[in-house]
Amino acid sequence: MAVFNVKNLCETTRAKLSEAIAKMEAFLNGHALQQLNTENDEAMEEFYKGYLADTRHLLVFSEVAYEKLGVALRRPNFNVEYAEKVLYDVYHTSVNNFFYPKNECYSEDGRYAYTGQDAIRFRKKPTRDVRDLTIELSKIYETLREDLSYYETDYITQKRLQGEKV
Repeated sequence: MAVFNVKNLCETTRAKLSEAIAKMEAFLNGHALQQLNTENDEAMEEFYKGYLADTRHLLVFSEVAYEKLGVALRRPNFNVEYAEKVLYDVYHTSVNNFFYPKNECYSEDGRYAYTGQDAIRFRKKPTRDVRDLTIELSKIYETLREDLSYYETDYITQKRLQGEKV
């Protein structure tokens, strides 16, 4: 991929990650488990524990990726190889952790992707704040997934053809 394209993709990815990070930080700083589970339902408490844990993990993965992209962009001589590796990591950590959360509090239903409806389906009915955050993040991470889809297969194939271990 051309240097300009990779650099531009790094800049746009970093901006999108910054937006997602801000939304997650605001949510996590403003919500506690007790605030979310107002009914004192044990099943909902487990749901929210899993949701908060997944959101914290996603926040950390996104912050690390954001910092790595900053390093790639600040280097005096833009290193395309390093930048492509970072973009690959963004796809395989941040994007995949959003769409495949460990605690499976929500999942993506691809049947809704083409209908204009939200493709995110929750295991249990969450509060409005949880739903809104997840839908907002899904739009950001969906864009990232589309932008970085090259790094899902082509990047690895290219590295393997060069004899490198990925």
